[in-house]
Amino acid sequence: MSTVLELRDLHVEFGPEPATVRGVDLVLRRGEVLGLVGESGAGKTLTALAALGLLPSRATVRGSVRLLGTELVGLPARDLARLRGRRIAMVFQDPLAAFTPVHRIGDQIGEVLRIHERPRPSRRTARQRAVELLTELRVPEPERVSGAYPHELSGGLRQRAMIAMAVAGRPDVIVADEPTSCLDATTQAEILAALEDARAATGAALLLVSHDLGVVAGAADRVAVMYAGRIVETAPAGELFRNPRMPYTMGLLAAAPRLEESHALSQMPGAPPAPGEPAEGCAFAPRCPLARSECVSDVPGLTPADAGPAADGARGIAPASGSLPVVAVSGHLVACLHPEVTATRTAADLYPVSMPPVSRPLPARTALRVTALRASYRGHRAVHHADLRVRRSETVALVGESGAGKSTTLDRIIALGAPESGRIEVLGRDTACLGRSEARRLRGRVQIVLQDSSATLDPRMTIARIIAEPLEAQRAPRDRTAARVRELLDEVELDQGTAGRRPHQLSGGQRQRVALARALAVRPELLLLDEPVSALDVSVQAQIIALLRRLMSAPQSPACLLVSHDLAVVRQLADRVVVMHGGRTVESGSVDAVFGRPRHPYTRVLLSAVPALGRPRPAGPSVSFEEVVTSTGCAFRGRCPVYRELPPEHRLLCERDLPAPAVDGAACHFPYPDEQMPLRGRPASKGHPPAQ
Repeated sequence: MSTVLELRDLHVEFGPEPATVRGVDLVLRRGEVLGLVGESGAGKTLTALAALGLLPSRATVRGSVRLLGTELVGLPARDLARLRGRRIAMVFQDPLAAFTPVHRIGDQIGEVLRIHERPRPSRRTARQRAVELLTELRVPEPERVSGAYPHELSGGLRQRAMIAMAVAGRPDVIVADEPTSCLDATTQAEILAALEDARAATGAALLLVSHDLGVVAGAADRVAVMYAGRIVETAPAGELFRNPRMPYTMGLLAAAPRLEESHALSQMPGAPPAPGEPAEGCAFAPRCPLARSECVSDVPGLTPADAGPAADGARGIAPASGSLPVVAVSGHLVACLHPEVTATRTAADLYPVSMPPVSRPLPARTALRVTALRASYRGHRAVHHADLRVRRSETVALVGESGAGKSTTLDRIIALGAPESGRIEVLGRDTACLGRSEARRLRGRVQIVLQDSSATLDPRMTIARIIAEPLEAQRAPRDRTAARVRELLDEVELDQGTAGRRPHQLSGGQRQRVALARALAVRPELLLLDEPVSALDVSVQAQIIALLRRLMSAPQSPACLLVSHDLAVVRQLADRVVVMHGGRTVESGSVDAVFGRPRHPYTRVLLSAVPALGRPRPAGPSVSFEEVVTSTGCAFRGRCPVYRELPPEHRLLCERDLPAPAVDGAACHFPYPDEQMPLRGRPASKGHPPAQ
């Protein structure tokens, strides 16, 4: 296959600081998918932006970026603009920020056609073509989406519209920067399917930038791993995930949670260097368990993984001139001075597991009970019927797609007020009967950790003041407050010197630890966790999961309600699972029962959409994205694989009657039998006998 995009010795610098991207070499061939992975700050997004000439004016780019033989570095802005959209296009991480808020989606997609097509189509023709593009990408109600403004669409629909705009000019290269970040499993599957449709329609190559290893494992042909501004390993996807040779890659894979089982996650020590931080030798040496003296002084170049110890000539960045060898395009290369050592080691050898198992008795006392809850959000009914129960010292996960009603349910619980309908009991108290003083006293026993710690921590306060604030609100003595702050910093594994710093001086993982310490300051009896690790890199995520498991294993651990779209994380942390769809609880039970023997068709669709990493995905029904808006019957029937196979007389039941709520089990007229859900690659059952 011919080369469409080639990066040679690419450097990106900002002012006098050392380079942030340090000699990146990449080759992208026509029709292939290249995954670019690594932790935050590795330089992935900067590399992608440099390929399109979209870096800010203060950035200096050195090296070579060749698109279909045309050198882009140094190309005038007018010439770059002619290529963007027509030869190379980008799918941005946040489509809400990328789209213009005052123009309709169809007009923005049509603008690409009007700029690049000759003869230039009329506005009406361009809008019609936009609808056709949305239809090609299987976007539901394409005419409605085309006529909508960006804020009127869900995150998944916005991202698919962004993909339609990227492929409007039929480019040769599509660059997708974290296109599935912070999306639920089925929406991720939608986006990946849309990207595959776009590739099939245009024949374009795809550079997929992501920190989600499962997404890359399922979508990429080849993978390049980036650390501290350099490519440290590259190989065909299957080879890299089966046989990683760079200690950093081995650590990343060992830290990723799997859906199939709850297992101890390995943790890499330390943290990656800050972007632009000076580094001599191998940048990973301070964290590498195999580091030797030469690793501190010599920079390893990419060499064949089975070539033995790196020769002196490989201890440095490859020269900028010439073309990459064939092995760099299709072989397994690793930037390590001692690849022969990693050939005989496993991740468990390099990074011993220190994650404690969560094993505790579950007392019968209830910390939280939600019964028949109904609630609205911005004038629309978001929750129709939610039931859940959290016992003392138990962790219950609330899962489902975006819009299922999870966040609204959590919002009504933390409000400690009277719900529109139904009943909420917190620590034995009916929230509808609480007076102001009673609610204030109860609030000290209930705490919450939100997803975006940077937005919830006061930027003007020191970390010590942030952690102490809940204790000060309870008028705790100063000496006791100061002692408790020191105790909490140790508990969440932060250095005592962190107390005098401010949130912007901390990493994302450190800020999340501070948010957790603040929530634990008053020793709550109920802890609400809203997507506590979704915005973190896999290595930091493993550290926070290990911390949460230790806290949950403590003798006086609080009851926890965990809201998450990441089912692999749920597998690591939860005792029980409650599944929501369309504002209703559709299934609940133990983690092993719901993940291993799901009975509701929606739960099986949800599990089947989770990207697999190293093992087959559960053999659930194929993901369907069409939803039925209905006021009667089961709202899931438009996507339900069981409903499609039912005879007409049984379908009538799904169309007419809502399934009865189930405390433990599935709210379904025709649930699957209580049997193990097979993995992909094994034969799945052809169906099951109807049973009400």
